[in-house]
Amino acid sequence: MPLLLSEKTDPGVCQIRNITGSNAPRLLEMGITPGISIEVIRSAPLGFPIEIKLRGYSLSLRKSEAQCIEIEQK
Repeated sequence: MPLLLSEKTDPGVCQIRNITGSNAPRLLEMGITPGISIEVIRSAPLGFPIEIKLRGYSLSLRKSEAQCIEIEQK
């Protein structure tokens, strides 16, 4: 069952299944594409932003961006 990145609460590695919503083009331009593995590093004390590592660099995502990303736990 797919999980949204915004629902992932613990650090760890996961794989991106799909990207939806109005933020999809922006996320694709940042290199967040279906099929790649990402590592959730940490999230801010209130939950957002969330820091992820992919393709050798780190990104911080807003809640609205993380809600567009479907992931699968590894």
